[in-house]
Amino acid sequence: MGPTERCDVVVVGSGPNGLAAAVTMARAGLDVRVYEAQSTLGGGARTLDLGLAPGLVHDICSAVHPLAAASPFFRDFDLGARGVQLRYPDVSYAQPLDGGRAGIAYRDLERTADGLGADGRAWKRLLGPLVKHVPGVVDAALSDRRSLPKDPLSAAQLGLAVLEQGTRVWNRRWTEDEAPALLTGVGTHAIGPQPSLPVAGTAVMLAALAHSPGWALPVGGSQSIIDAMVDDLKAHGALITTGVHVTALDQLPRAQAYLFDTTPDNLLEVMGDRLPPRYRRAMARYRYGDAVAKVDFVLSGPVPWQHPEVGAASTVHVGGTRAEMAFAEAEIASGKHAERPLVLVSDPTLTDPGREAEGLRPLWTYTHVPSGSTVDVGDTVQAQIERFAPGFGDVVVARRTIPAAQMPHHNANYIGGDFAAGALTTWQLLARPALKWDPWATPVPGVYLCSSATPPAPGVHGMCGWHAARRALRSRFGIRRTPDLSP
Repeated sequence: MGPTERCDVVVVGSGPNGLAAAVTMARAGLDVRVYEAQSTLGGGARTLDLGLAPGLVHDICSAVHPLAAASPFFRDFDLGARGVQLRYPDVSYAQPLDGGRAGIAYRDLERTADGLGADGRAWKRLLGPLVKHVPGVVDAALSDRRSLPKDPLSAAQLGLAVLEQGTRVWNRRWTEDEAPALLTGVGTHAIGPQPSLPVAGTAVMLAALAHSPGWALPVGGSQSIIDAMVDDLKAHGALITTGVHVTALDQLPRAQAYLFDTTPDNLLEVMGDRLPPRYRRAMARYRYGDAVAKVDFVLSGPVPWQHPEVGAASTVHVGGTRAEMAFAEAEIASGKHAERPLVLVSDPTLTDPGREAEGLRPLWTYTHVPSGSTVDVGDTVQAQIERFAPGFGDVVVARRTIPAAQMPHHNANYIGGDFAAGALTTWQLLARPALKWDPWATPVPGVYLCSSATPPAPGVHGMCGWHAARRALRSRFGIRRTPDLSP
């Protein structure tokens, strides 16, 4: 490796966006090299043996994949045809409440509405139009923000729903606790105060996907998605190198295009004075957000949720009512640790029994904390789950906590524990990472940013990488037709 070597394309970082960019370039017949700092590939979509129990593997960051079959990139890539088994539980997600109550989001919209009592009709009115036109909604949400929507009606319906649930009128349509809590819990897949437009966008889109097609869990863990992408890369001649933390451009071969699946900070480090001062100042102004702390459990049996239907959900948002979760998120935004934080919980064994080993099963959880937090939140997370699942501690065999400050050790993009690679503010969704017509391209010809710090937004959808790669193909190689991604 070095400046005397040559290739067509270099991709730095092997998260879903970096691999999506690399796959697109390799499919165009180009000589592609991928460099990854870690010893394993996949970024936030890796599945590893943490040494907590023999034979058990845990998803490092992402575990549940609402966009795995819905994003335009993965629709074309066709995970199912590549042997990736996506399983959809009948209960997409659940929101337990005190007193043994719960909001339950079934894949069936009608069944969900029936269970929400007086708010069932309002739930259908909010989400029904989006569920009916999910492809158009996803295309609008994951677009490059520069092109006209393919389905303007779906885009408008999405916008209206976000405008309602992202502002102070968000409670106007609700009369009981379950429905608003159910929607607020989905919004906490993003980190930020509620109500807010960016969080509402996450909530509304993911809630619609919960009803059509559902929230997928890949058999074997998130790594199966990554492995399918890596297999395709290798089949098209790409070379992949792990264990190389790129900090300077002269570490890399000469290439016509460089795509960085990294933070703006790393891009600045690598490119240095090659970037003009104005652009460097813009990148230096880029804000990172609050963080997550991860707690992985080993259980001797299923979580003993007080509400029986919660036990059928592979994803559970633990945080109580809408008001409780909004208060907890406000505490995080003010730099405090919430006494009763929002906790995201997933038990993959419910849809993938093969994840169990010798009677033990993994449980995936994380909670929101201030950026750079060094606090061990294990006891807090366990107590919050126990609040809605009495006796939870009796099935806990082992647990491991990763404070937010340690999250960058296994993924350098998670600065301070921010797994979104940048604060999800309204401005930074419109100007991510800076206010530019082409936010993927830097002022240096052939150098692109393709991480979650670029449009459309964070998530395991590959779209940031796909958007960047298609622009690089046109401007650097004169290839205007998007390569076929099908198997």
